[in-house]
Amino acid sequence: MFKKVENELELAMFNGIWTTVWMEKGFELEFSEQTLEKFIVVTAEGHYVGTSEIKPYSLTSSVINEAWPFQKNQKVIDAGSAVAEIDKLALLRPYRGHYLSDLLSSAVYIAEKLQLKYFVSLLEPIFLRALRISYQVPLEKVGEKIFYKGDDVVPVLFDMEQMYRNKQRYEWLVYPQEAVLAANGAGGAGHR
Repeated sequence: MFKKVENELELAMFNGIWTTVWMEKGFELEFSEQTLEKFIVVTAEGHYVGTSEIKPYSLTSSVINEAWPFQKNQKVIDAGSAVAEIDKLALLRPYRGHYLSDLLSSAVYIAEKLQLKYFVSLLEPIFLRALRISYQVPLEKVGEKIFYKGDDVVPVLFDMEQMYRNKQRYEWLVYPQEAVLAANGAGGAGHR
């Protein structure tokens, strides 16, 4: 399951997970000054194993625009304030392949909650392929592979609105219990 980072312990676990993964991959560490939400993936046994971070996006001031000119993409321009950046998608090595659906679900959940249309991101080519093939995530490569902060990455645009408006297409999608209850009334069955 995934949950919002809500206290100092969870923040320490969040930072421990993504920095471990980044160092393992040889990426430069970059802490975010502003975020919309931070999520942490927790196993049924209570182990903290993954992270995702949603950051505000600006055509004029987002650092990601220095790596790739997302601000020139027409979809990004047209969506205006309904664009955010997704960063720090990380799973500890022993848990990769088992909890990716939780990471992706956290992104869809917050996009729907905040009514965001797109997420911009820089993804590893292998990770990008897994999202496309295994999870059928609607995303668009908006540029060619570039070297950035320690590895090759591909600039992508996630179509978040398409996912939250068509949840039935994504059998891997899981929302936290409180979101299911809120959507269906206190006793609703909901989608898990």
